[in-house]
Amino acid sequence: MDFNKLFARVMAILTKPTSEWPLIAEEPATTADLYRNYILVLAAIPALCSFIKMSFIGMHVPFMGPIHVGVGAGLRGAIVGYALTLVGVYLMALLINALAPTFGGQKNPLQALKTVAYAYTASWVAGIGQLLPWIGVLLTLAGAVYSIYLLNLGLPHTMKCPPEKSKAYTAVSIVIAILVGWTVGIIAGNVAGLGSMVHGTGGATFEDSEDVHFDANSPLGKLEQLGKRAEEASRKLETAQTSGDSEAQNQAMREMVGAVLGGGAQVESLAPERIKPFVPETLAGIARSDYSAERNSAMGMQISTAEARYTDEGTGRSLGLEITDMGSAKGLMALAGWAVVQQDRETDHGYEKTYKSDGRMMHEKWDSENRQGEYATMLGERFVVKISGEADSIDVLKSALGSLDLAGLEALKNEGVKTD
Repeated sequence: MDFNKLFARVMAILTKPTSEWPLIAEEPATTADLYRNYILVLAAIPALCSFIKMSFIGMHVPFMGPIHVGVGAGLRGAIVGYALTLVGVYLMALLINALAPTFGGQKNPLQALKTVAYAYTASWVAGIGQLLPWIGVLLTLAGAVYSIYLLNLGLPHTMKCPPEKSKAYTAVSIVIAILVGWTVGIIAGNVAGLGSMVHGTGGATFEDSEDVHFDANSPLGKLEQLGKRAEEASRKLETAQTSGDSEAQNQAMREMVGAVLGGGAQVESLAPERIKPFVPETLAGIARSDYSAERNSAMGMQISTAEARYTDEGTGRSLGLEITDMGSAKGLMALAGWAVVQQDRETDHGYEKTYKSDGRMMHEKWDSENRQGEYATMLGERFVVKISGEADSIDVLKSALGSLDLAGLEALKNEGVKTD
């Protein structure tokens, strides 16, 4: 992946779109190129910034102060949101392509994907605004508006529609984008809520040539490998697009999601009955009072969750246990190191920190005033286990987590993994 070229394109489409769109329309490209060299990287910006904002910076609510989404829930929401954004881009391209004749344009699936990818650039880059105070809202809004402007400029070049019909074409496309975004948001919200924590730095070596070589074990190296895996899957997607076979397109899209999220493999998350043995009848000496488990599927992705509540009727205190199998997002969990989320923060009433211990990512949070906290770990780059609730100290939560069969659960990290 040529990051210099990527940066140059982003700057060009944002600062001189009138001259850049004709170049984009005429340059040779493939679906694989667009996803690997552009979409996968740019679409990650708002997902990553949202995660940092919600789980670490916090969202200020009037009269209530800052509110933080649990690190687990934040990470799962970011992963699912990112994955569904990739799917949403593809859906938008299909719909823009289908609408082309209605507005005097020419159908071309590759040009439609170009249209969506480059028009979305402003909105993706403006996702950084989530990390800023109140002015960030204005930046995010400006990004959305500028993306609409870019779409209006681009359609006559990429889809060959008459300029006088571009505004109407844009208006209909925006309505579709809102509907697609709304659907993606619902799906992401329904499967969000887990635990996680990661830090990584990666190196690159620069030689005399223009090539950049990343250490295979670094975060950027892993991202580069992800791109290579997606390339083969996207070739099938490109063939399916031109075939007109909707079932072939759906299958190709599922394979691409597996390539991007599953680390090169299609992963079937654990069935509820496979998770239940890891949910004990008692935890920290407290009997289990409630239990539920489910497996959710959306657009080729699977995520399984199990939740249990342990309540001490005498004291009224309770503990919660959550086990999440990221399943189809196993590959992105392995990439979690590039999210830069190692943390150590203290307040007047407690602390929160994320770190690595014995090869596992850990997250702990404690409120000494209310005697509440949470303690979580990531296993096998696939499972997240979290204990939360009221206790005399964080040590109670740590002991409760340590009493679980974590090694047994981690041993299932390859179950349901299907490689070609």
